[in-house]
Amino acid sequence: MPLSRRGRGSRLAGSRAATSRLPRATALSPKHAQLLTRRRHSSEQVPPESEPQADFRSGKWLQEPATGDARDSRQALRARMSSKHRICSQEEVVIPYAYDSDSGSVDLELSNLETIKKGSSSIELTDLDIPDIPGLHCEPLSDSPRHLTRQDLLNEAIVDKLIQSIQRGFSGELKGELEKLTFLGSLSSLSRALPYDETTESFIHSHIADIVHTLNVLVQEERPHSLSSLVRQEVFVTIADLSYQDVHLLFGSEDRAELFSLVIKSIITLPSVRTLTQIQEIMPNGTCNTECLYRQTFQAFSEMLQSLVVKDPYLENLDTIIKHLDPWLQSVKDHERERATAGMTQVLKCLSRHLSLKLPLQFQRLGHLVALMALLCGDPQENVAEEAAESIHYLLHITLRLKYLIHDKKNQQNLKRALTKCREFLELYSSAAKCFYSCPFRIAQVFEGFLDSNELCQFIMTTFDTLKNLNHPCIQRSAGELLLTLAKNAESRFEKVPEIMGVICAQLSIISQPRVRQQIINTVSLFISRPKYTDIVLSFLLCHPVPYNRHLAEVWRMLAVELPSTTWILWRLLRKLQKCHNEPAQEKMAYVAVAFAMQATKTLLLRTCCLQEFNIMEKNKGWALLGGKDCHLQGVFLLANALLERNRLLAQKVMYLLVPFLNRGNDKHKLTSAGFFVELLRSPVAKRLPSIYSVARFKDWLQDGNHLFRILGLRGLYNIVGHQEMREDIKSLLPYIVDSLRETDKKIVLSAIQILLQLVRTMDFTTLAAMMRTLFSLFGDVRPDVHRFSMTLFGAAIKSVKNPDKKSVEKQVLDSLVPLLLYSQDENDAVAEESRRVLTICAQFLKWKLPQEVYSKDPWHIKPTEAGTICRFFGKKVQGEN
Repeated sequence: MPLSRRGRGSRLAGSRAATSRLPRATALSPKHAQLLTRRRHSSEQVPPESEPQADFRSGKWLQEPATGDARDSRQALRARMSSKHRICSQEEVVIPYAYDSDSGSVDLELSNLETIKKGSSSIELTDLDIPDIPGLHCEPLSDSPRHLTRQDLLNEAIVDKLIQSIQRGFSGELKGELEKLTFLGSLSSLSRALPYDETTESFIHSHIADIVHTLNVLVQEERPHSLSSLVRQEVFVTIADLSYQDVHLLFGSEDRAELFSLVIKSIITLPSVRTLTQIQEIMPNGTCNTECLYRQTFQAFSEMLQSLVVKDPYLENLDTIIKHLDPWLQSVKDHERERATAGMTQVLKCLSRHLSLKLPLQFQRLGHLVALMALLCGDPQENVAEEAAESIHYLLHITLRLKYLIHDKKNQQNLKRALTKCREFLELYSSAAKCFYSCPFRIAQVFEGFLDSNELCQFIMTTFDTLKNLNHPCIQRSAGELLLTLAKNAESRFEKVPEIMGVICAQLSIISQPRVRQQIINTVSLFISRPKYTDIVLSFLLCHPVPYNRHLAEVWRMLAVELPSTTWILWRLLRKLQKCHNEPAQEKMAYVAVAFAMQATKTLLLRTCCLQEFNIMEKNKGWALLGGKDCHLQGVFLLANALLERNRLLAQKVMYLLVPFLNRGNDKHKLTSAGFFVELLRSPVAKRLPSIYSVARFKDWLQDGNHLFRILGLRGLYNIVGHQEMREDIKSLLPYIVDSLRETDKKIVLSAIQILLQLVRTMDFTTLAAMMRTLFSLFGDVRPDVHRFSMTLFGAAIKSVKNPDKKSVEKQVLDSLVPLLLYSQDENDAVAEESRRVLTICAQFLKWKLPQEVYSKDPWHIKPTEAGTICRFFGKKVQGEN
């Protein structure tokens, strides 16, 4: 009995058609089935059908048939299969069909929208209130299978043979392409018997795990960067065949989800068609036309996706499909993004035509999907933008039906208003559909009324996430427009404003386009201007230390609010600052951080008539230093020194007032307070401070894990070391200061050397000897300043050794002679000069008189005689010491 290898008579819309870019699945009538079959499997030219074109598309995709003799390549491969490999005596492709009602038109002539009447708030919302979108026709699903003829039924013998063939595949006998195709063909053919054969049903359902595993292996064995076999295509077809019989291999368990990800990746990540063609030209296999094979494979992939949603009343499968396609819809590679968008278009198209929703719905990604497809409508790649526009077309229809189903009487009026608004927008653009579907912010205007608070948050978060796409500035521009549009139209319905503000603060630093930055700041302005959100936005902004984030400082500076709103915002801000002392300790300094804000500091200086201090900051670019992340402390030091120089009395008051704040707030707040404090310690009144507020605090800072606090601790010690009354307390910290010489941070090492130079004459011998050993290890440091000043301190230490202890350090001095002698020839003049100076100190300590050649600045290699004299001198002296 002849067996149709691919008979799917009960299958609904979702057939395959060839295109000039990506294959597109279209729903065909019976009279079109033979036409499409020939178009798919032959190279002959088939006259295009006179179907209406979508207004937002170029129209070319319906006019260009597939090229390449795919039928020849496929049949040539199968011709090599012997009779023992075949289960069927005939190979036939039968394309499934649906109703002949798909016009494909989206001209938006909204003839059926008149059912929505303005001001009809008292009328019960009915299904007629949902605007019809031309080009979309829902096709009912039939629960009963079509009548099966005698020829369609598989007899028991054939079923047994098919099961045996499949079992051989489970046992790992799929070595070549022919065996793999036989396995897939058997599995697909067997699926036809599922509606009426208990043996088939029992076998397939009891071997789901084996089927999933085998398909996983088959896909993994396909070459990831080329396309030369039918296996990948047949895997898609087999999955679709089983899906149409309600056997889903891609949902329900971890291994099935893994298979779903794998099959999507296997087609999406293939090189572009151009690259595939070039590969074939370089390494021809002689079996098929690569471009034609690719189109057939993508068609099978599209139909597989459609088979998953053709019966999806709860939209659970749609939610899963979006999850798996999501990373590819946002791919930075154009051809990957195009394939994913084309696949999503076919899913939404199929779903919109066979929509039969039931509660409870499991679709949780509407806001995310709307935002993503709206952004793709503005994609720089024309093909991607066109696919996304078509997706939005179908998604709007799905959204209308979905919202109608789940609405209740509480939000009935809101839904009516949204439907009325949708009608008005679509009527406005009825003569320019392409203009509407290619404009992301107009799409946002239409969808905004149908999104609930969670979906609005999804929309915002997805839009912000795309701002990281630095490869396509136009996508950033589209995202900025979407944000502002949604904030203007739906600002009263946002609930997760703190989360949105958190994303704004995180993403603002990576947005380089001034227009987009301003749009985001305008979005913040809209939120903060609305009394419902003012306190929320203020609290969130105040918890981020402004001086360390110039982007947030820009937000404060560029807020675009009207005068009444400004007054309201300032009043709420003042109230928060007044209440800050009643807040938990951890939150107090978060509010005070605003008073280190640059604009506030400028105002404070001017209002207190500190014009000289203000001019010092202006002249030395102090405001830029304060606003910088890495140079903020330099700005703090500059302002503190300006106060000390021009207004000493005010500086002293500030120093005392800062003491309580040194332990408040987070580390960034403490750093700013500590920076002012340690710089103001240069004031003579600093010696009046109890050591618990200075030396004891610096001891803690020197052991802090934050290197900036260690720098401030050393800077504070250096500023008070000049006060003789405080030196005894400072000497107790000498071990910590000496340990700082081993730090990797250059500033810490140099600061420690500066302090030790002041204290070296008062050190005990044990500390002095330990310091000299550490300094010797710094000779030759790659940092010239560290190298130079370590020798300076070493020389000062030698001078400080008292007579009874000289014998104990004599070996260290002798060990230093050769390094110092070599560094006297250093290419850095300052290092070389300091080496010669310290070498002289060593000679005086040893009571040697160095030859004049040691002080020569000429390189030794040009004066070998002088070098010989120096070497003989040191050789004799060292032998004499020994």
